[in-house]
Amino acid sequence: MANNNKLNNQQNILIIGAGLCGSLLALRLGQRGFHVTVYEMRPDLRKTDISAGRSINLAFSDRGNKAMKLVGLEDKVKELCIPMNGRMIHDKEGQTFLSNYSGRDYEYINSISRGELNSLLLTEAEKHENVTIHFNKKCKSVDFENTTALFQDYNTKDEFVEDADCIIATDGAGSALRKSYYLGKKFLFSFSQDYLSHGYKELSILPTETGDYKTYKNALHIWPRSSFMLIALPNLDGSFTVTLFLSYAEGEYNFNNLTTPELVTAFFQKEFPDALAIMPNLVDDFFENPTAALGTVKCSPWHYKGNTLLMGDSAHAIVPFYGQGMNASFEDVVEFDKVLNQNLDSWEATFETYEKNRKKDTDAIADLAIDNFHEMKGHVANPIFQEKRKIEMALEKEFPNQYSSKYSLVTFNENIGYRQAMLQGRAQDKAILNMLTDKVISSEDNLKDILDKVNAGTEAILEDDRIAGLY
Repeated sequence: MANNNKLNNQQNILIIGAGLCGSLLALRLGQRGFHVTVYEMRPDLRKTDISAGRSINLAFSDRGNKAMKLVGLEDKVKELCIPMNGRMIHDKEGQTFLSNYSGRDYEYINSISRGELNSLLLTEAEKHENVTIHFNKKCKSVDFENTTALFQDYNTKDEFVEDADCIIATDGAGSALRKSYYLGKKFLFSFSQDYLSHGYKELSILPTETGDYKTYKNALHIWPRSSFMLIALPNLDGSFTVTLFLSYAEGEYNFNNLTTPELVTAFFQKEFPDALAIMPNLVDDFFENPTAALGTVKCSPWHYKGNTLLMGDSAHAIVPFYGQGMNASFEDVVEFDKVLNQNLDSWEATFETYEKNRKKDTDAIADLAIDNFHEMKGHVANPIFQEKRKIEMALEKEFPNQYSSKYSLVTFNENIGYRQAMLQGRAQDKAILNMLTDKVISSEDNLKDILDKVNAGTEAILEDDRIAGLY
């Protein structure tokens, strides 16, 4: 079906995948009056429990909330959130200290249930009579030249073809559309998939018998151990979802050699004794839940003419260490919506403009997430890093409008792009660490003097990077 026709909302849009990004996109396009049909391979999560080892809670922050404002759901989503003001760092002796995310009290991230949020978005999307969502329908391939997609019904095993004016794939890291681009060899399509040597496994801290939290509720808990780590995020029912990030094959303990209950218990006893004390269910969780890989997907172009477009994880899957995967996908919808407001001539011009605006930022958050992996498992326990954080917290508190750390730029400054946040943030980090190492500044100094030195040092590094052609 040719579709270089002018954009109008009488057209039929097919969305593949009703996860977080797909259900939000369906809702927004529904609000704009488009005819939207969504096909999802899994059952309707409002009727069955399908968490199955995928992360059941996520970090929700300002970029994601910008999307909720756009679709008018900010208040409903807030009810699903547990604020986390900082990282609670646990050492091997079980001692803890809270490292706030920001020196500004109103900046924090939230723990939110993936299932509850996804359910809300599906229910809101279905309120629009121009939006239809089908479950148990797996996309096998997409004919991007003819704008059709081949599906298989999970229950009957019947295959059928759907056509549309355009197809948007929000079908995650294993995207059928991206695979069709790659295998089709009809245009120059670049694709990379990079795995970390670490995998992850979901575990849990259950609530007390009275339904209370067994440890401090309003924080993201981290047990950093340099080459591996444990993290925990709170749930509304008093439990915590715990994730172990560990190498598959390297180190004294790894996923390949933790093969018996005794070994798993010994590993936790040695490395995370305070977590073990509140996880009597550890061994069951460990052997029941799958170990999953962690990878980054980058590709281009995201679109084929005006026919098809990749969005969310299908275009740019990232590792979870900045807590920005969902937020980035939600921001995709906001950015796409801005392009729709430009009323460009065709879907092709719309898709092209969207990718041009967006790709530099999704590449940046992918790189930042890998940086943060190394920061969380190691640096957070390093004295010079702690000194840097202390200085940054003080600067944010004292000069709330003049200074933001890299973390704040990425997480709380939703009106600047990820790429700008990365360039500014990395230069600041380098400037502060250099000056701490060279004893040019210390946390005891006058804060205004520190701010002036950090700003001058940051500008010098940015200027060097510009001259070197790094951006």
